[in-house]
Amino acid sequence: MILSRRSLIGTGGLALLAGCDRIAATPAGRTILFSGEKMNQGLQRALTNRAALALEFRADQMSPVFRTNGTRDPGTPAYQALAANRFADWRLAVNGLVARPLTLSMDDLRAFPQRAQITRHDCVEGWSAIGKWQGPTLGSVLKAAGVRTDARFIVFTCADLYRGEPYYESIDMVDAFHPQTILAYALNDRWLDVGHGAPLRLRVERQLGYKHAKYLMRIDAVASLAGIGRGKGGYWEDNVDYDWYAGI
Repeated sequence: MILSRRSLIGTGGLALLAGCDRIAATPAGRTILFSGEKMNQGLQRALTNRAALALEFRADQMSPVFRTNGTRDPGTPAYQALAANRFADWRLAVNGLVARPLTLSMDDLRAFPQRAQITRHDCVEGWSAIGKWQGPTLGSVLKAAGVRTDARFIVFTCADLYRGEPYYESIDMVDAFHPQTILAYALNDRWLDVGHGAPLRLRVERQLGYKHAKYLMRIDAVASLAGIGRGKGGYWEDNVDYDWYAGI
């Protein structure tokens, strides 16, 4: 029987893995974590209704503590300067295959159609938490930029550095225009703190936590992932052989 990552998380199998860096250091752990999807990923994507909504929860079901995943503070001089000014000078660039490149402030983002959703975050580090996220839908931002029909992927570039390079991730257009895919600036009715990705992070609710890029600085619409990092679509995909499609 092939175990999916969801079933592995549910049975506590990931309790042996303390975090992404430990997974990176253990080839056997990577094999266990991703073997199911390596074998049936194409079938999974073909049979799964990718337009379906992720489960949403009631306010009384929210977790009392919502842990941080990945980087807890970019710590770079540029990011520290933005944080010191409460991100008043921060701007999100929307470029690539778009008719109208955008440079958006937080006030600009709050003017877009908003969505609030209480969902569960499933992390490859072996934990889950339920929280309320709020922000504009990614689809509305892409429409405002006039994303072109030859764009196939959306690439996110972040302020945190891994081995001296900005963290990056990508999703396809199906996930980009999914109604629950948002650019979140609030968690549990408060502005994001640094540990949770301030000032803005991606929420793509039907994928595992490493796809939810934090500390967003730039969004690019591209026709191919070939020129992004090593061509697999994300930092962990390129460096640790994580699956690009982390659907759950």
